[in-house]
Amino acid sequence: MSDTLDKLAEVLEARKKASPDSSYVAGLYAAGMDAIVAKITEEAAEAVAAATGEDAGAVVHETADLWFHCLVMLAARDLHPREVLEELERRFGVSGLEEKATRKPRE
Repeated sequence: MSDTLDKLAEVLEARKKASPDSSYVAGLYAAGMDAIVAKITEEAAEAVAAATGEDAGAVVHETADLWFHCLVMLAARDLHPREVLEELERRFGVSGLEEKATRKPRE
């Protein structure tokens, strides 16, 4: 699975140099973080709506859209999906309640 994430990360990185007219992702980058975050919000709502339905394929499809746009956000911030995987790995063996208690308050 991480091979797929690595491949996507490479493509998303390459799109940073592409013309906004030549690529959907390049167009998102050009529109800025507000546009990327708006797209994530839209895709999250669609994933939630699909989850309440009966169509498992729609849940997978909409979740893929959501994850993809989150990957675009990470790339726009010069972050690699590997960093998210490392954070998830760090959390293995730690109770969710314990992990939450160790978080620093957001400012």
